[in-house]
Amino acid sequence: MGHYTHHIQDFVGKSKGGRLNCLYSMKNTHLQHPEDSILTGDLSVLDWFLSDGEVSAKIDGAPAIVWGKNPATGKFFVGTKSVFNKKLIKINETHSDIDRNHSGNVANILHHCFDYLPHIDGIIQGDFIGFGGDDTYCPNTITYVFDEIVDQNIIIAPHTVYTAEHDLRDAVAHPMKFIITDTPYCKFVKPRVWQIDEDFDEIVAFARQMSTLCEFITDKQSRQIQQQLNSVIRAGLVIDELTLDALAFANQIDVNVLYLWSLVKSIKDDMLFLMRNNGPKAYINDKQCQGEGYVKSNEFGMFKLVNREVFSHANFNSGLMSTRGVA
Repeated sequence: MGHYTHHIQDFVGKSKGGRLNCLYSMKNTHLQHPEDSILTGDLSVLDWFLSDGEVSAKIDGAPAIVWGKNPATGKFFVGTKSVFNKKLIKINETHSDIDRNHSGNVANILHHCFDYLPHIDGIIQGDFIGFGGDDTYCPNTITYVFDEIVDQNIIIAPHTVYTAEHDLRDAVAHPMKFIITDTPYCKFVKPRVWQIDEDFDEIVAFARQMSTLCEFITDKQSRQIQQQLNSVIRAGLVIDELTLDALAFANQIDVNVLYLWSLVKSIKDDMLFLMRNNGPKAYINDKQCQGEGYVKSNEFGMFKLVNREVFSHANFNSGLMSTRGVA
């Protein structure tokens, strides 16, 4: 197998003192929708909209694959997101480890990844798209159609690099700023992304002014509201003023917070509409779509830009996501 041996530190950036530049870094946590972050009064998302940063296309693969050099042992490993578990850690440095930690289709995928992923001096996470030999793949909710049949053994969509000094449990995520070259065994899908120019200053300024009228809610209330909003999206209902009024009344919260949520969501939707990428064609239920969405990272945070009425609705109602309540 070929080896890809760049040091991840070469790509996440260094300061003048030689330390890793963590300007666009975060702990390994679930990415938020920008509108959800506003519920508790965190206005940094408004600065996030107006600031440049790294933008990458989200590819709807499954399962998530993490691979690279284990900082605790120095050995090559593969795994799912369970490599980051605090207790039941599942790091696979051999095929025997895979058989012990996993079963079924996930184990089969990891065996192939162990054989065919390039060895790197660092840690990368990506999503598994499929095995080679076809031009059409549906790993989760979205169907991807490539321009030609994929000759490589496996297809991975890499998106995140991690730095960890001693242990994967303390890994810090960084947006991936480089392209991994395809190998004879592995095709990497990382589309180029660009955005049509648009001025969001005025609408963001209005949102900031609107925030002065809001009585923001607690983290616990925010989690509850997000679950209820996701239920509305799952059901395919329109989130209009009547819906927001009803949610505010049922939860005894300031309705202005939900009006601001809706405004921030509309800003996100406008930004998403202006995004483009050169990845494989994407379809949901035979209807062409933008894909899953995008991730934008800058000094104000890392958020996902996803069409919740299209992708999240479909994802909630797929077999894989119908019991999770998160998309």
